[in-house]
Amino acid sequence: MDDVAYSGYTYAEELRNIDFMQIDPDDLIDINNISINRDLPKDERVIDFIRQIGNPYLYKCGKVIVQIGFANTEETLEDRLESYLLTLQ
Repeated sequence: MDDVAYSGYTYAEELRNIDFMQIDPDDLIDINNISINRDLPKDERVIDFIRQIGNPYLYKCGKVIVQIGFANTEETLEDRLESYLLTLQ
């Protein structure tokens, strides 16, 4: 693994592991202030989003702090949503 990939992975791990109880909400970016340029290719949109949001795992939506995490599983989000929707029938 090269240094660039490793440092990016390390940085992503650090962002993922930030404790939201230790964060000043005023330091977080409000996702409502993010603008997505749909003319950019997908990869560039993702990079631009991350540049704007700072930490994609921890941000604000209005006055609400949002922290996102993912389970280490083979199931996709679509699999989980389908399972959930089937329980509502």
